[in-house]
Amino acid sequence: MGFRTYLIRRIVYALIVLFVILTFNFAVFRLMPGDAEKMIIDPRFSPEARMALRKQFGLDDPPLVQYWKYITSLLRFDLGQSFATRRPVASELAERLPNTIVLFLTAFTLTMVIGTAVGVYAAQHRGTFAETFVTGAGLFTYAVPTFFFQLLLLMLFGYYIRIFPIHGTMSAPPPDGAFLRFLDRVHHLILPAGSNVIIGFGSWALYTRNTMLEALGQDYIITARAKGLPRREILYHHALRSVLPPIVTLIFLSLPGMVTGAVITETIFSWHGVGRYLMDAVLQQDYPAAQGAFYLIALAVIISNFMADLVYGLVDPRIRVGAGERR
Repeated sequence: MGFRTYLIRRIVYALIVLFVILTFNFAVFRLMPGDAEKMIIDPRFSPEARMALRKQFGLDDPPLVQYWKYITSLLRFDLGQSFATRRPVASELAERLPNTIVLFLTAFTLTMVIGTAVGVYAAQHRGTFAETFVTGAGLFTYAVPTFFFQLLLLMLFGYYIRIFPIHGTMSAPPPDGAFLRFLDRVHHLILPAGSNVIIGFGSWALYTRNTMLEALGQDYIITARAKGLPRREILYHHALRSVLPPIVTLIFLSLPGMVTGAVITETIFSWHGVGRYLMDAVLQQDYPAAQGAFYLIALAVIISNFMADLVYGLVDPRIRVGAGERR
């Protein structure tokens, strides 16, 4: 009963947050300075043409009617038509979403694997130079602003040394052959994904190191050592297994930050994804495009937070036995 109540509460909270974000999404782009109608209505148009365009994009409706149409359309994933391109926003986002997913999954997977492995290694070699180096590197990368480090890498490896391309997801024109195109995409992916890995591995390494050190001091680990078990078996089969629940929870807790970070990364590296699409739409005052991209990113963040709460509820026995109801 405790977990069921906890789950229902989290679902209600997620729906409330979604409603607040949708309302904020509607209001913020209409309160921004500038006139979005200038993008779709040429001053040389006749009054009849202007009225037709305003009606086509729903700009002649009262604010409350626009808000109701906006809410009902988004819930159906009808994201409207872009002011700038006159194309459906859903179609444009569908073209860019695979690029964002590739960048996100690559950076997140490598960050998680490398950060966890480095954290375990640092805990295994406590008191050595390796632990000091990992701790210092982790604190440094955690403190450095993401955009500053990415701009630095872009300038160094894209402009001065010119090892990697400085923009885009593929060369123009693309190379011939499926395999060469795959290699070209990987070449474009290395810099944006690698910068996220370097920036993000520090928090993973420090968290894993701290939890592993705490686990290595528990009584069952001391008992395993007294029994003469191999050091590697104690480390991986006992200590690491005991800290997997908080690490799994950290995976889902870090998803929202990785999702929202896509806007900065894709903008800096001109990556053809949802984040760059959102930034371009905001600069162009393209309300439907900006609202659609923001809605997609916000939905991903809400789902990530809900998954984190769900996993936390599954791994925390206090919630399963009903402690969640008393809090």
